[in-house]
Amino acid sequence: MKQLTYPFDEKTIRALNVGEVVSISGKIYTGRDRLHKHLAETHASPVVLKDAAIFHCGPVVVKDDNGKWNVVAAGPTTSIREEPYSPTVIKEQGIRVIIGKGGLGAGTLAACKEFGCVYLQAVGGAAAVIAESIKEVKAVYFLDEFGATEAMWELEVEDLQATVAMDSHGESLFANVKAASLEQLKQLCMV
Repeated sequence: MKQLTYPFDEKTIRALNVGEVVSISGKIYTGRDRLHKHLAETHASPVVLKDAAIFHCGPVVVKDDNGKWNVVAAGPTTSIREEPYSPTVIKEQGIRVIIGKGGLGAGTLAACKEFGCVYLQAVGGAAAVIAESIKEVKAVYFLDEFGATEAMWELEVEDLQATVAMDSHGESLFANVKAASLEQLKQLCMV
């Protein structure tokens, strides 16, 4: 398992290959539809996202008796919804890591290759388990504007595990599985 620690430098990211399992520690940000649209259209972020990670997640957060936010569930959301925005966000913001589920499209794969970014597949349906890797909520941005689910949460994580699903070499785990499946189907049809 490869260890990734914020800030995520280009050399480390470009050394990753599809299928490798990684462990992420340090600062990450959540971002869903409203944030991606905002970043792509305005190019304005409340924080510097160069060499950072965006987690496609709308975490379930609660405040404790001291007013401190705590994440109780943090499952990845379907990433393909961000495809219209991800190439621009990667290019303009300098994102190195995207975490989500279900894959992204050709535009994002091309941007990952050109700018040195990876797309990591987190386990869907494991929101409570993933939340255990979140050690602290550092800040929240756009809470009033976007609401809790769509807000940008700044999280400190430790040992958040995921699989490299798209690398900076132009490889896609999803494309590889599709090609292998089509080949198997072709073989079955010939029998």
